[in-house]
Amino acid sequence: MLTVGDKFPEFELTACVSLEQGKEFDTITHKSYEGSWKVYFAWPMDFTFVCPTEIAAFGKLQDEFADRDAQILGFSLDTQFVHHAWRRDHEDLRDLPFPMMSDVQRELCSDLGILGSDGLPMRAVFIVDPNNEIQFSMVTAGSVGRNPKEVLRVLDALQTDELCPCNWSKGDETLDPVKLLSGE
Repeated sequence: MLTVGDKFPEFELTACVSLEQGKEFDTITHKSYEGSWKVYFAWPMDFTFVCPTEIAAFGKLQDEFADRDAQILGFSLDTQFVHHAWRRDHEDLRDLPFPMMSDVQRELCSDLGILGSDGLPMRAVFIVDPNNEIQFSMVTAGSVGRNPKEVLRVLDALQTDELCPCNWSKGDETLDPVKLLSGE
């Protein structure tokens, strides 16, 4: 699996971006949000149980991610049409403010190294900086949902470009190595 310091792979995927007729789909590439932070997250498949709880939770935090110049981008192996049907049929997904990308050819998942032994994407998250370098990666078991608030907390810490202690939150003091070494 790709991890911190690796470049996020190039890709071109079709995404479900809306339920509005005629505006349902768009092409998203690795250059679509160039110069911004990106939060990519993969889920195993649509019409499941844990996945919509995570997707909806990321959607509810969209404004906070946007305030940090970060774009959320979700993806699975399902087609854009399946994404559209799921969004249409699942109340919590209808108004998602971010693209649901279709990696039906398994290219992005393969390049990231997140295909599980069952052939499905693992529950992975990547925070990618404006230079397209991965700054955070995480995978959980398929039965365990991720915590989008924790992903936001990590993004905040990364954007300080300082040393952040355990459980640091935005607004907390960061660590000053000079003070720590001098015993202050």
